[in-house]
Amino acid sequence: AAESADAEAGFVSLFNGKDLAGWDGNPDFWSARDGAIRGETTAEKPTRGNTFCIWRGGTVEDFELRLSFRMRSGNSGIQYRSEDRGNWRVRGYQAEVANEPGRAGFLYDEGGRGRICLVGEKVVMDEEGKKQVVGSVGELPAIKASFKLNDWNDYRIVAQGNHLVHHVNGVQTIDFTDNDPKGRSLSGILALQIHAGPPMVVEFKEIRLKAFPRPEAQPAP
Repeated sequence: AAESADAEAGFVSLFNGKDLAGWDGNPDFWSARDGAIRGETTAEKPTRGNTFCIWRGGTVEDFELRLSFRMRSGNSGIQYRSEDRGNWRVRGYQAEVANEPGRAGFLYDEGGRGRICLVGEKVVMDEEGKKQVVGSVGELPAIKASFKLNDWNDYRIVAQGNHLVHHVNGVQTIDFTDNDPKGRSLSGILALQIHAGPPMVVEFKEIRLKAFPRPEAQPAP
């Protein structure tokens, strides 16, 4: 218990487990239910485009984000260091959420460069915006084996400077270094996604954030 408390030191809860206080999403699709933020579309009530539930508590720079997710079907994601485009639309870094081993955990650039780091990859994006796969973070079968179908899975996202790392259920899924000055983002909002398409349900709970101080720029010699 003491080790667990130490591991959680410095984290702040972003969701009270009861309602969407501090969050902003289209009420046609987003609600708080059974201790989770729930996003749902139906055949009778689809979304015409991707729609997001945005955390209105501020922006994030360098941080560690922890949460749990569960999906029934569809496509979802966790936006971070992202841009609010208005009308519950967001663009920027997205940690993929899916009820599919080997897919949950990759890095997508919503509204930008697309799939920039797949599960298992260690990638450096160069200054021209070209993806360079420079290594691996593990064997794909082992990463897939750690995923829990139709159940709660734990996400851990760490962003420090231009270096981004994702873990699902304690297993690292990607390592990404973004040297692209035009495409990268060093600060922005957090949000949760419902993807346009067939009916879907996604749930998020135990959302907590730990902010890191950003190193000060060193004076020129």
